[in-house]
Amino acid sequence: MEEALGMIETLGQSAAIEAADAMVKTAQVVCIGEEKIGAAYVTIFVRGDVGAVSAAVEAGAERARVIGELIAAHIIPRPHPDIEKLFPKNGEPYSRYDS
Repeated sequence: MEEALGMIETLGQSAAIEAADAMVKTAQVVCIGEEKIGAAYVTIFVRGDVGAVSAAVEAGAERARVIGELIAAHIIPRPHPDIEKLFPKNGEPYSRYDS
């Protein structure tokens, strides 16, 4: 994975969707998936160049704070290639806990 990885974790799906919308509208990033952790915690993942991911995560975190509860926001500038195994193929959103 050559691109930066951005993550926003929220309490609640609505805040997560709002954060994802803000991220992709703010900068040239691709939303690569979500992870529903349980107890209404949701993490949204984006990637792109470091500057774009940084701007996107900042905007998404702000929207999550307004709509619901922001738990965490984090950027990994150069993630190890093995991290790619954790994400869905073909950019399809997924959750490990989908029925």
